[in-house]
Amino acid sequence: MAHPLFRLYARLTRGMTLGVRGIVTNEEGRVGLVRHTYVKGWHLPGGGVERGETAETALARELQEEAGVKVEVAPALISVHSNEARFPGDHVLLYRIAAWTPCAASAQGEIAEMGWFTPDALPDAVTAGTRTRLQEVFQGRPPDPFW
Repeated sequence: MAHPLFRLYARLTRGMTLGVRGIVTNEEGRVGLVRHTYVKGWHLPGGGVERGETAETALARELQEEAGVKVEVAPALISVHSNEARFPGDHVLLYRIAAWTPCAASAQGEIAEMGWFTPDALPDAVTAGTRTRLQEVFQGRPPDPFW
């Protein structure tokens, strides 16, 4: 219930919103994905950039909250996408995390499940945007400007 209310609040108070998502891989080359309690499908971990935060700070916060990932070095910006079709005025920055350590995830009630998947064997319920971003990164597909 909180997520739809936040989206309404964000739409009324902000002309544009900015989100961040991170591609995190483990030692076996599997990519970390999360399944939220409030929306269907598997997603790259991430979330919204709050006022007063940099995109990298927001990404580090979201990865720790959702996935139990502590970012150890500055993430690399991979691409920028419009998310206009799903949320008018929204943009998403995609980062690759080169070095991280596990930590306790602190999101309470937001994440139903966190899992590690090989990029060529993703779960059926992975979202189209997530699948496309992973194809761009791991298979060299040209970046699509739309999420």
